[in-house]
Amino acid sequence: MKKQTKIVLIIGILVIIAVAFFYPRLADQRSEPTASAPSGGGGGQQALPVDVIKLKMETLKNQLQVTGTILPNESVNLRSEISGLVSRINFKEGQYVTKGTPLVYLNDDELQAQYQRLQFTQKLFETQENRQKQLLAREAISQEEYDIVLNQYNTAISDIKLVEAQLSKTVIRAPFNGILGLRLISEGSVIGPNNDIVSIVNIDPIKIEFSIPERYASQVTVGSPIYFSSESSPEEVEGKVYAFEPQVDLATRTLKLRAQSPNKQGKFLPGMFVKIRFILDVVENALMVPAESVIPELEGYKVFVATADGKVEQRRIEIGTRTESHVQVLSGLNEGDLVLTTGVMQARQGMSVVATVIN
Repeated sequence: MKKQTKIVLIIGILVIIAVAFFYPRLADQRSEPTASAPSGGGGGQQALPVDVIKLKMETLKNQLQVTGTILPNESVNLRSEISGLVSRINFKEGQYVTKGTPLVYLNDDELQAQYQRLQFTQKLFETQENRQKQLLAREAISQEEYDIVLNQYNTAISDIKLVEAQLSKTVIRAPFNGILGLRLISEGSVIGPNNDIVSIVNIDPIKIEFSIPERYASQVTVGSPIYFSSESSPEEVEGKVYAFEPQVDLATRTLKLRAQSPNKQGKFLPGMFVKIRFILDVVENALMVPAESVIPELEGYKVFVATADGKVEQRRIEIGTRTESHVQVLSGLNEGDLVLTTGVMQARQGMSVVATVIN
């Protein structure tokens, strides 16, 4: 009995395994349609769902994305024209000064003494010249004697002017309006023409220097607008080109330009790196299509257009200016055309489509 029970149990287990393995496959085969059964309601070709954009006239700004550097409007390291002892410093570091403000005084004791002596000499020669002029008028002296005294008087005047010029060099003044940097001298030090005193920088307005490829050189004009921003000031600020080099750099094949922009709040400092949008020209009433809609061919370019009856129509186009995401169409399309932006690779002439207009 035990042997028969074992046999029955083994047979039962094998039956259960067989049913569990074969039954799901039979069920799947029964649920699959036959090869001759229709897969759709009508059996025809389904319409291709696509996105389209409706063309409209817009303003095209032909622009370049380049980088540049902020330059000061004016900048100089102040130095003395003569050697001398610093007797007084008349400025504070970081101070804003106007043109002509006295900044440093050098010791001028010797020059002042020479100036006083020459003043006395001038008065003496002036008196002698007046006296000799009266004698010459009465013909009491010769013309030669008068000319000698007159020459002495004029020489004294010239010597005074020379000392006055030397005295003016003992006072170092601001050459233009600007902000002073860090002081590099102290009172009591002896400085000369090779010693820097302090830097002075004018940063309102600022200058923006940048370069563009030589193929755009013919499109550069004075007054062209640019828009620039920096890491510290991401908001774009407008500037205008005021000058450019009259020749292309042979090493880089680029043209160097400079623009100018107000900087009253001092947000931009010399040496800053900036990102620039340089406007080459502006085209009104331009037709622009997304770059992904344009298909290049050996004969040129083409796009697909969705017609009013839901069909695909192929159009050959002539293109103009390219931007980062769009292409200008010069001919082949009209305002109001529905240009395919998706399904471009699957579309064929005359194919049925379901178009969705996107903005």
